[in-house]
Amino acid sequence: MLASAFSHVSTWVFDLDNTLYPPEARLFDQIEVKMTNWVAETLNVTQAEADHLRKHYWQKYGTTLAGLMEEHGADPRPYLIDVHEISLDHLEVDQRLADVIRALPGRRIVYTNGSEPYARRVLDARGLEDLFDAVYGVEHAEFRPKPERQAFESVFKKDELSPNSAAMFEDEPRNLAAPFELGMRTVHVAPDVVDAPHIHHHTDDLVGFLSQILR
Repeated sequence: MLASAFSHVSTWVFDLDNTLYPPEARLFDQIEVKMTNWVAETLNVTQAEADHLRKHYWQKYGTTLAGLMEEHGADPRPYLIDVHEISLDHLEVDQRLADVIRALPGRRIVYTNGSEPYARRVLDARGLEDLFDAVYGVEHAEFRPKPERQAFESVFKKDELSPNSAAMFEDEPRNLAAPFELGMRTVHVAPDVVDAPHIHHHTDDLVGFLSQILR
């Protein structure tokens, strides 16, 4: 039974984007436009070059912000404010998701490469704002991004989380490698299955998956 694989879990860690809301909401489409504009204006490059750099930094460093900090000494704070000023009109309250998360035993936290204020706006729009014991953004990892192991260790130390009794739910496969190495139960939440040794479980239905754990 799936429940037995999670019987030891007392801390439930959820990514935010495309994990606690469906990818069909396409929030990241808005964020990517804001990122590209920010790169173009800050580095004084064309939109095409800015879009290339955005993708390149994400691939090389884990986030566009990490690349901007590493290669250009960018101040992360105004960047995080600007790129997360997006419309959340496409998000809907999900009572079924709220109910299963509320039923999970132990601590429940959110850890995102976005900012905490943005995460809290999204959680509010989804009707999940009162369900989590803590919400951590990239600022809580000294702006180091997932998938860096150091980023996870920094946040987990702040939370006093024990990885051996925790599970991580995440849509980006590479962001599950460090949690796996640390001893967490890993769940890939996405439409497409990824076969990787650091992924214990896959689901394209988070509500259904959590419901099975709670049986």
